[in-house]
Amino acid sequence: MLGAAAIQTAATLGFTRVGLQSAQAVEPAAVEAAPAIVIGSGYGGAVAALRLGQAGIRTVVIEMGRLWNTAGSDGKIFCATASPDKRSMWFKTRTEAPLASFLWLDVINRDISPYPGVLDRVHYDNMSVYLGRGVGGGSLVNGSMAVTPRESYFAEQFPGVDLAEMYGTYFPRARAELGVNNIDPAWFESTECYRYARVSRKHAEKAGLKTTFVPSVYDFDYMKREAAGTATKSALAQEVIYGNNHGKRSLDKTYLASALGTGNVTITTMERVRAITRAADGTYLLTVDRIDDTGAVVQTKQYRCSYLFLGGGSIGTTELLVRARETGTLPYLDASVGTGWGTNGGVMLGRANHIWDTTGTTQSTMPAMGIDDWANTANPVFAEIAPMPTGFENWASLYLALTKNPERASFTYDAATDSARLGWSAAQSAVSVAMAKKLFDKINAANSTVYRSDLFGGNKVFADDFTYHPLGGCVLGKATDNYGRVKGYSRLYITDGSLVPGSIGVNPFVTITALAERTMARVLAEDTAP
Repeated sequence: MLGAAAIQTAATLGFTRVGLQSAQAVEPAAVEAAPAIVIGSGYGGAVAALRLGQAGIRTVVIEMGRLWNTAGSDGKIFCATASPDKRSMWFKTRTEAPLASFLWLDVINRDISPYPGVLDRVHYDNMSVYLGRGVGGGSLVNGSMAVTPRESYFAEQFPGVDLAEMYGTYFPRARAELGVNNIDPAWFESTECYRYARVSRKHAEKAGLKTTFVPSVYDFDYMKREAAGTATKSALAQEVIYGNNHGKRSLDKTYLASALGTGNVTITTMERVRAITRAADGTYLLTVDRIDDTGAVVQTKQYRCSYLFLGGGSIGTTELLVRARETGTLPYLDASVGTGWGTNGGVMLGRANHIWDTTGTTQSTMPAMGIDDWANTANPVFAEIAPMPTGFENWASLYLALTKNPERASFTYDAATDSARLGWSAAQSAVSVAMAKKLFDKINAANSTVYRSDLFGGNKVFADDFTYHPLGGCVLGKATDNYGRVKGYSRLYITDGSLVPGSIGVNPFVTITALAERTMARVLAEDTAP
């Protein structure tokens, strides 16, 4: 069963039937065939599951992570960022947080026991990618920033998509279903937990730069109660990259709860899709490995469906399709599958503040403000003002800068490892670094401040070797038609971030959700009609 919050969500929406198969507790009844299968339970997969369920189509969602609804020995489902344990990371022996050190001391990461934890860091040459693992995918581990991209940049990235339809119908629909809300500006100005953001705003304004509030799927009213001491702390208890126990409207409490409430959707967990092929009758066959808490494969099984929706994210979906094309199980996939991948131009950095610019001992882990210099055509950057919740005064400002980096990379199939390899180079990351540096050099010059070189290891000032926002690989209108239908195959669809061509200029999950809503509206109207 889902957690209490998810069940309440379904009940509120008028649903009464909630069912889920959890690999951790009960061996599920074998589901060998269903009209529709969705691979992945992140944003794109969750949208597909809900809309299929509402249409009365029996649907199975296959998720490689676990269902996060069982408390550990500390009484919490998720562990805090500052005190990680085995729940933190996907089969690692040591945590791999974005910050590698503090004052050059190795005090951030901890040794842990291998376990199907909630956050994964997948390593490629010159780039690693953070991914959420579990029912709800990346919604479990992100910073909740629910930003809609500028219309002009969306149009540049998706020239074949109707802007009026997206901004009039699908973005509003996505925001409503996700539970997007805005911070109370007056509370923001007074609360201690956003002192760090106000300091960064002051420094940006002194450099002639604008800041903007950003919407969130974290419940800001709940955060107010945290600050007042009337609610259990989550965002104010250093919880973010390894999950939030309270306050966050992750997909298991929104789209997925509603999908299960239709009575037509089942979710299986701890199952990894290894291969996709198409049978002579046009149905799709999936080879799936079922794993246990040690990562061992305990069963290999097959699923069959008429309609297959890929929502495994930029990395998961792209690897599945590159493998299928190169091994010949789906030989007619377009040559563009595996191309157009990017990091959303992301680079992280820190600045050292003056002793009088205190950032606070209690910092909300949910960002609420960004520096918006995207309109600067010479150097477009949107910089999230990020928290650094150490629990003590650190006089540091942290940022995730999203740049308009035009560099793209491709995946190739490695037969020796049966995996996809990413051809991203350090020189491509350097483009983002140069753009971020130009913006923050300006801020440092205006405030007589300097960069921090103690945070990312090796005296690096800019962390350019990881991304939170993997995008592309199966770009809309290239690998697919203009609605996510995969070229070369009927009744095969993509609904995730692999459709986005490498960059969207802001945190991407609202865009992914809205594009998935657009795809599902068209598919249900045209492809599944009697």
